[in-house]
Amino acid sequence: MADPTTTPSLPSSPSQPPADRRASTTSYSRLPKAIRRLDPMGWVPATAKVAGSAFGRPQEVAASTARLVGTLARIPGASVRRLGSDPGAPPVPPSPRDKRFAEPTWDLNPAFFALRQLYLAGCAYVDELADAGARQQDPVTAAKARQFIKLAQNVASPTNFALTNPDVLGRALQTGGKSLVQGARFAGDDVRKRGGRPMKVDRDDFEVGRTLAATPGKVVYRNDLVELIQYAPQTDQVHRTPILFSPPWINKYYVMDLAPGRSFAEWAVTHNRTVFVLSYRNPDESMRAVTFDDYLEQGSLRAVEVVQQITGAEKVDVVGLCLGGISATISCAYLARTRPELIGSLTLLNTMIDCADAGELGQMITQQSMRALAERMAEKGYLAGQDMAFTFDLLRANDLIFNYVVSRWLKGEAPPAFDMLAWNEDSTHLTEAMYTQYMSTMYTENQLASGRFELLGERLDVGDIRSDVYIVGAINDHIVPWQASYASVPLFGGRVRYALSSGGHIAGIVNPPGPKAWCEIAETDDALPATAQDWQAIATRQPMTWWEDWIRWSNERAGALVAPPALGSADHPPLEDAPGSYVFT
Repeated sequence: MADPTTTPSLPSSPSQPPADRRASTTSYSRLPKAIRRLDPMGWVPATAKVAGSAFGRPQEVAASTARLVGTLARIPGASVRRLGSDPGAPPVPPSPRDKRFAEPTWDLNPAFFALRQLYLAGCAYVDELADAGARQQDPVTAAKARQFIKLAQNVASPTNFALTNPDVLGRALQTGGKSLVQGARFAGDDVRKRGGRPMKVDRDDFEVGRTLAATPGKVVYRNDLVELIQYAPQTDQVHRTPILFSPPWINKYYVMDLAPGRSFAEWAVTHNRTVFVLSYRNPDESMRAVTFDDYLEQGSLRAVEVVQQITGAEKVDVVGLCLGGISATISCAYLARTRPELIGSLTLLNTMIDCADAGELGQMITQQSMRALAERMAEKGYLAGQDMAFTFDLLRANDLIFNYVVSRWLKGEAPPAFDMLAWNEDSTHLTEAMYTQYMSTMYTENQLASGRFELLGERLDVGDIRSDVYIVGAINDHIVPWQASYASVPLFGGRVRYALSSGGHIAGIVNPPGPKAWCEIAETDDALPATAQDWQAIATRQPMTWWEDWIRWSNERAGALVAPPALGSADHPPLEDAPGSYVFT
């Protein structure tokens, strides 16, 4: 690892980031440090610029205002018609996907109908003004302004206030006001103990090693950064080629071994595979100088070597999730240059290799936001896991924040006991050096996709990976949009199979067989199309989870069935039972 006494600076590179990601950096950097800390993404100055541009186009503002006035004039009559047998269409139809207004009172009661219409009309008006101003700004400034405006609209929703939410009022009447009292208590607890973030899940029924991360196994290797867990065999025979699971190190590994019956690791082990998984140590201040290269060298690259040494297998299959998928790809690209015979198949789950179009998350990542975060990380030597989790939550604030504000703070409901939410609350930190280097090389400069990423003296090219590759995207993924995951397809030198899963970033991976499971797959002997749109035109929906398709695909490439290898070896004896020690750091 790097010398822990040194403090890394932002990585430099002779190549420049895309122009749109450099936009507004200079003006933002002139803002006071306190403001940059409160708004590290630069939302407020971007919104101010867009607003200024919008009001600099008086004709468009007048046209939008006229449309708003016309809409407002129709709302009283439409509200009165709610009392009749034929109420007609509302002036501003709500989105069918907006769950906030699912309570029938929003449609049946004239007062609440009018309130909803006023809110939706106001949102539409602000969106029109934002669009007018955004056309005069660079893409990043425009995107940041839209993000902030969307967040502000979410905050202002009448569903977030007790007196303007009929569901909350109905609950209060049913309980004689006790629900409001209990909600106030919950809110006070969350302000004191959680920095004002509402609790999402009841973790009391979950215990790591018993109800979570419960697949039996042993820790067979440990260094200062990772533990390597080998799962115990559950079949009399296994395919000769073992699998290494490469989870994201910004979360605990057990999203890949969530719970019995919902564990991807258990699924593979019970289908004749020998499975290993990396478990990363949760960084503290002493690890501030641990770099992205350290995570690669001492994590996935070292793990591939240990798996091969323990099993004696000729090849090792690798399965990577999100950031762990990037790590897996880099490791395989490096091995393609140094030990190509060791690479088996590669599977990438909700992974973005090409960050040229990184969706909403990519729009938040600019030189200015990175420098603001660097100032914040310099105090502790890491970015707190709760801060990163909150950033992801902001991308889906209605579902991941305000949904719990209503249920917990306004209705006084105890949070649900849900394994995925329990895992999501168990966040990890990001070391200062790793985070700055990773964001600079992967997002800002897109080095991996463009063949400019270097590791241990080797300049890597994803096209050197000529093994078969299986890529999974999730239809509702807000962190790695499935189209962004599909952009990896043409980068690889081998044959690629792509599966589009139901669910979002996490539910798309925790996707066991069930009556509602589905995935889309293009069955073709030809190479897959270059674009996600062309692929979807030839793909068909299958009534199964991608787990079922993947295990067949993976096992076909995993060699003959043999007796399971022992847990560990003479050089790498078992150290302790799974889930090990690092998962508790």
